[in-house]
Amino acid sequence: MKKVEAIIRPFKLEDVKLALVNAGIVGMTVTEVRGFGRQKGQVERYRGSEFTVEFLQKLKIEVVIADESVDKVLKAIADAAKTGEIGDGKIFISPVESVVRIRTGDTDGDAL
Repeated sequence: MKKVEAIIRPFKLEDVKLALVNAGIVGMTVTEVRGFGRQKGQVERYRGSEFTVEFLQKLKIEVVIADESVDKVLKAIADAAKTGEIGDGKIFISPVESVVRIRTGDTDGDAL
């Protein structure tokens, strides 16, 4: 099993969600996060004054999937989240040792 974490632009959430549902993913976790990368913040104006927003708002989507679904999910997220501009985000893939569904006690593949 793999955990896929994607940091995306907030307005791309619906596109990514639809792409994941179409790829057969039945659940995900979405968290509001703030951070910066190469984009290094942005300059905004408020009442005539300029200020720099160093930590930009993003969303983190997390899904745990079977190993054989990684390529399909990776492509679905990347295609749906891409704008072609700096700041589109990143996708991280990590191994998952075990999963337990709390309600039923199902483990690993059965818990997904």
